Amino acid sequence: MSKREAVSAKPARRSHFFAYLGRLRWIQRWGLMRNAIEENVATHSWDVAVLAHALAVIRNEEFGGNVDANAVVTAALYHDAAEVITGDMPTPVKYHSPVMRAAFGDIEDKAQDELLALLPETLREAFLPYLKESQWPEETRQLVKAADRLSAYLKCQSEIRAGNREFDHAADQILARLKEDGLPEVQYFLEVFAPGYSKTLDHLLARD
Repeated sequence: MSKREAVSAKPARRSHFFAYLGRLRWIQRWGLMRNAIEENVATHSWDVAVLAHALAVIRNEEFGGNVDANAVVTAALYHDAAEVITGDMPTPVKYHSPVMRAAFGDIEDKAQDELLALLPETLREAFLPYLKESQWPEETRQLVKAADRLSAYLKCQSEIRAGNREFDHAADQILARLKEDGLPEVQYFLEVFAPGYSKTLDHLLARD
């Protein structure tokens, strides 16, 4: 009997895994700040995945790297999946103290386990390297974290352009951290791609 025949003969146990992930769109980010432009976790995750893929490709093509861009983008896509269980914890609260960071890190780890447990057992091993941050290779972790910060910086800039000065200090802090990290692919993105985010659609189409 083929695997397809076996599956049709005995349907797999139903799973709510993807139904849970679909609810990430209802979890708003930047909850302690006044937002001119609302952002949810699903939108943010897509943005981080795009940026992480870009950073991985830039590292490989411009700086002699050999990172698996496909693995990086997949990890980035799932990097905040556990927030469907924990909710979005504002960064100032999460990093308020080492005790808070350790406590929330433990909660995140357990939430990732809860998500994995929702999958059919035969699929868990395939999802493990992406859902569990502790399983990420160091280069993947570095690039996803950089993309996460870069996404936050671009969000701050969009708020400031909308006249919302609430994000001034956050933008300065995040940019300082990006520079402190010293990743050449991030600097490349900031110089080559980031300026386009401030352009109007007419300017983008004009390609000036």
